[in-house]
Amino acid sequence: MRRLVIWLLAAIVSVALTIIVFCPASWMSLLLEKQTNGRLTLGDAQGTLWNGSGFIGGAPSRSDPVTPLLPGRFSWRLSPLVMLGQVDIALENREALNQPLRITGSWNQWQVSPGGMRLPAERLAGLGAPLNTIQPAGRMLLSWTPLQVTRKGNAVEVSGTTTLQMEDIASRLSPIKPLGAYQLIMDWRGQQAQLVLTSTSGPLLLSGTGSLANGRLRFSGKAEAEEGQEERLANLLNLLGQRRRENGKDVIALEFK
Repeated sequence: MRRLVIWLLAAIVSVALTIIVFCPASWMSLLLEKQTNGRLTLGDAQGTLWNGSGFIGGAPSRSDPVTPLLPGRFSWRLSPLVMLGQVDIALENREALNQPLRITGSWNQWQVSPGGMRLPAERLAGLGAPLNTIQPAGRMLLSWTPLQVTRKGNAVEVSGTTTLQMEDIASRLSPIKPLGAYQLIMDWRGQQAQLVLTSTSGPLLLSGTGSLANGRLRFSGKAEAEEGQEERLANLLNLLGQRRRENGKDVIALEFK
């Protein structure tokens, strides 16, 4: 009887280890959906949970199960030490990432190595409003310093700085292309980020400051036409907000509260 019990336990352990080793890559998709509240998913997942690949997509719909948001496929290598609470994952995507990314830490706290990610503005409309209305086009690069990410219950705290560089930006709301180039700096401290938006070129100039806390945006800024471009941008500026006088010049107030 004792020998039978030992053999049964050995068989159970063997089956369990086999399941763990060959966990399908689709399990990573479930983890991604859970962490992003269903806004992101993993499409065409191949390989295993420990060594696999797939593309990042938006929320699935009936007409389009997975909408790709980023170029290329992300490949990952996840250390089995995650079973013991130690996270160590390496990410690569030559089309989207400017260098391999590494995430280390525990189940509730991660350190993200510095890097950058190319974001095709056209695909961001898949994230929903208001981007699906603006229909942005252009080139974007999101870069970051080393980031500390901590999960506390359902809340996530981030420490570090991210910078979004936007080049040759255009919108379906305006026939003028490009509208300009912009930089958005986000200084993350816990569950809040301080925002600073500046323009690096026109003809549409944007600027302002604000904050992002618990998913809520507060922003106070302005939009204005570069000198000599007022008539060309008049219609677009009227769509953006209310006019006001500032230093003897008409500007558009950009207020989000």
